[in-house]
Amino acid sequence: MSLKELARNLRKNSTNAERKLWQCLRKRQIGGYKFRRQLVIEPYIVDFVCLEKKLIVELDGGQHLLQKNEDKLREEYLKKKGYRILRFWNDDVLLKTKNVTTHIYNILEK
Repeated sequence: MSLKELARNLRKNSTNAERKLWQCLRKRQIGGYKFRRQLVIEPYIVDFVCLEKKLIVELDGGQHLLQKNEDKLREEYLKKKGYRILRFWNDDVLLKTKNVTTHIYNILEK
């Protein structure tokens, strides 16, 4: 399966946290900034990205506790490409949505 097909599959089968955050990010609802979801940035697929501000938003579940090294390598690569990365736990998105979206907005405005 190609990365593009995998990204399409991830969009169709998003987690509850991804769906909740997407409802807040889509249609330029945060500061008028456009976000895309499950976008391929070779060789990775990022959860959400604002290309205009080169800001990536990643949502993490418990599996990320076991893949810290992979996440670190991924972040280093994306930072070298000029991206800033924000990470949020799924629970924070589900339970503290306003805090998460306010933080994203504040970073976008910097």
